[in-house]
Amino acid sequence: MFGGEKVKLQLQRETGIPLYIQVQKLIKDLIKDGVWKPGSKIPTERSLAEQLQVSRNTISMAFRDLEHQGILVCHQGRGTFVAESDEVVRLESRKERLLRIIDIAMEEATTLGFSIDDFMAITHVRAREKREIFSRVNIVLIECNREQVEYFAKELAHSVGVIINPILIGDLETNPQMFLDIIRKADIVITTLFHLQSVKEIVGDVGPEIISIALSPLLDSIVHIARIPNSAHVGIFCLSSNFAEKMIASLRSAGINHLQYSTFLGSADKEVLREQIASVDYIITSPGRKQELMNHTGKEVIEFIYSPDQASINLLRATLMEFKQKNLKKWE
Repeated sequence: MFGGEKVKLQLQRETGIPLYIQVQKLIKDLIKDGVWKPGSKIPTERSLAEQLQVSRNTISMAFRDLEHQGILVCHQGRGTFVAESDEVVRLESRKERLLRIIDIAMEEATTLGFSIDDFMAITHVRAREKREIFSRVNIVLIECNREQVEYFAKELAHSVGVIINPILIGDLETNPQMFLDIIRKADIVITTLFHLQSVKEIVGDVGPEIISIALSPLLDSIVHIARIPNSAHVGIFCLSSNFAEKMIASLRSAGINHLQYSTFLGSADKEVLREQIASVDYIITSPGRKQELMNHTGKEVIEFIYSPDQASINLLRATLMEFKQKNLKKWE
């Protein structure tokens, strides 16, 4: 009996999906369905391990990853709780959440004597002012993978509401003077934990604050790949060997060791692409190429995506808010 409701928790051991990943998905589903609500205490590691018939280490791994994602909060001596955070809110429909906020604001406005037309006019002007302020923040993202850097920029821009300019670390190393000029004009520089030291050495003391973010593969990507049958021949379609090597290492870290890989780098003409696709059983692609590959095959195409964790998003938001507060009077 959890959260006042009787919940039967089961794992699918025959799928090949690592158990700790199944536990993560199960917990996310319980939160999304409202069984475990934000702020509520969830069962102990021991209790879940007994019910799911897995080791406590498996539950610990799942809890630890979900805590890093901002979905769970662990308090020493008190237990583990569903976080009251933006990441939990994202498990709901974003549109429904926004509509509720708008409805509340409209009700407040009418009690203050404003009409609906007044509300529309005022919010339109306010949104335009905010957009203008956000557009003045110059953020640069430095990463090594061509296929990831643009996706990261869009993902972070969506999460924090600003425009982010991507730069490849290879381009920065090849033509440092050109890109250092761009970086000097930035207000904030973002890179990954893996590249933080390299970026600091290249950039040096040029002024902008450098923020490091942690990245992890999206759970859906891992789950889809884990379901591929043993010894299947998998084609990895991406732009750089760096991405392919990093992806395979991530899969092995998740306990997925049963597949054979072939890597196809860069773009190819239609005939060559069809031959490459025909030579493999399953297809994994880096961000941005899924539709292109789907146009040439009926095979399932799995997009492998790395995403910033919630702690990194929160850090960036806090830094951004602090920066805006310092510069608000200058911009107005």
